[in-house]
Amino acid sequence: LNILIVNLMPEKEKTEAQLLRLLSNTPLQVKITFLRMETHESKNTPHTHLEQFYSTFPEVSTKRFDGLIITGAPVEKLDFEEVHYWNELINIMDWSREHVTSSLHICWGAQAALYHHFGISKQLLNKKCTGIYKHKVLKPFESLVRGFDDVFYAPHSRYTDIEAEEIRNHKELIVLAESEEAGLFLVASKDKRLIMVTGHPEYDLATLSQEYKRDLSKGSGAPIPQNYFPEDDPLQLPFHTWKSHASLLF
Repeated sequence: LNILIVNLMPEKEKTEAQLLRLLSNTPLQVKITFLRMETHESKNTPHTHLEQFYSTFPEVSTKRFDGLIITGAPVEKLDFEEVHYWNELINIMDWSREHVTSSLHICWGAQAALYHHFGISKQLLNKKCTGIYKHKVLKPFESLVRGFDDVFYAPHSRYTDIEAEEIRNHKELIVLAESEEAGLFLVASKDKRLIMVTGHPEYDLATLSQEYKRDLSKGSGAPIPQNYFPEDDPLQLPFHTWKSHASLLF
C-alpha cells in the first residue's frame, strides 16, 4: 500500500511515530510518503528533518496513492480562508479525488474536508473539548468499523465542533459513530472515499497530558481532560483505553 501523509501537526516527529506505529500493524507492505506544506515554515521541526524525510506537493502530484491521511492542525480558531496554506491544502484535497483511493482526515483535517467538499461549517465551542470519550457505533456492518465493540473510547482535543445536523441531513454523508458528550466522531462519504474523524485516535497515552501541561504553561486556565486521569488527578497515570480500536480503524 502506498500511503501519503500530509502532516500539519506542529511536533511532526511525534505525529510520525504515532501514525507509523498504527499503520505498521498489518501484514501488508506499507510504503509511506510524508508531505509538508510549501507555504508554511515549521517552527517545531528541524529544517534538516523536513528536507530529508518530506516531499512537497509538486514532487508527488503525478503519482497515485492507495491512501491519504491529512492530520489535524493547531489553527482551528481561524476561519479556513485565514489559514495561510489553505489554498495549497485545497489543491491537495481536489487532487486526491482523482489520485487517491481513500482519504482519512483527522480532527481539523476532518473539519477542513467537510467544509471544502461538502460546504459544512465549524463552530467555536465555549471551552475546549479534551479527554477520552465513549462512542457508540451506529452502522456496525460498515467495513470501517468491522470488529469494533458497540461502545468504544477515543481521544478528542479541539476548540471547535462541526454542524452535526448538516451532516446528518447531507445525502452524500453517513455517520458511523458518535459520542453523547463529544458529538460526531466518524463520518464517511457514501462512496467511502472520504473519511472524517473528529478526534485523535492516533494519540499516544501521554499526549493529552502533554497538551494539558502545555496549555497550563500558557496561563489559559486549561480544563483537565475528561475521563483521562484517574479521579481527575493529573499526578496519576492514565489508562490507555483506545489503543485497540485505533488499530482497527487504521
